[in-house]
Amino acid sequence: MKQNTLGGSFTLQGKGLHTGLNLTVTFNPAPVNHGYKIQRIDLPDAPIIEAVAENVVETTRGTVLAQGDARCSTVEHALAALYALGIDNCLMQVDGPEVPILDGSAELYVENIQRVGRVEQDADRIYFEVTKEMDVCDEKSGSSLSIAPADHFGITTTIAFPGKVLSNQTAELTDMSLFPQEIAAARTFCFVREVEMMLAANLIKGGDLDNAIVIYEMEKTQEELDLLADRIGAPHRKASKLGYIQTKPLMWDNEPARHKLLDIIGDMALVGRRIHGHISAIRPGHTINNRFARLLRQELKS
Repeated sequence: MKQNTLGGSFTLQGKGLHTGLNLTVTFNPAPVNHGYKIQRIDLPDAPIIEAVAENVVETTRGTVLAQGDARCSTVEHALAALYALGIDNCLMQVDGPEVPILDGSAELYVENIQRVGRVEQDADRIYFEVTKEMDVCDEKSGSSLSIAPADHFGITTTIAFPGKVLSNQTAELTDMSLFPQEIAAARTFCFVREVEMMLAANLIKGGDLDNAIVIYEMEKTQEELDLLADRIGAPHRKASKLGYIQTKPLMWDNEPARHKLLDIIGDMALVGRRIHGHISAIRPGHTINNRFARLLRQELKS
């Protein structure tokens, strides 16, 4: 197999999830062995960040890359689309500290990658052939990721929460060609309690029901819920009615699990190689995903 890049450039605009800024990101073809890189064109000298696992500096509310004084957050959805659609080399140019959240999924990235097409390049693609089982675990959270040898890249993920609305869900993808129709449209999600914490921390200034699924699972007073709804631009609802809050219906019953799988692909794109191996994930998140990606990069180097 040969390396691939984009058949042309495309640009997307939207709000930054945490800053609320109006942002523009442009995806450009790149030469062989370039990998994924992000250029902050709004900063002096337009510095470039190499999108690799060891350049991840924060994972609390998304994957944040930094190199030198340049920093860019919410990169995982774009990287997942590039990786799943077989793009090896791409330069992303963004005019702010975040990639726009768009609708909270990877669907718009996929649509535009498919529109500009893929171009084969004159260099062989280098694979990371997994030859032994490897894993990382976090006993405190119960999170774990493991990988086993396989002749393709696949992921099985299970999420588990203690609430009544969202408890246990599983999603699986063993053929990346099915990413556009099976995973790309899965939106990010969070719980009402997390929304309150992030608002208190002056985050999610660009968050709304058009770019996330909000899960209301612990009953609040009507006054508390109405106040929160006003802050995020959501319609008022009965405080006794638990459930999902979003502007469009769920795409799948297990959409949250599918989105977690999407995030894993985006975080594994930071390994810097096409992976031949099957990942099994339990309660994944960006923190343990990055630990796992760093482990795989160490294995590559050794």
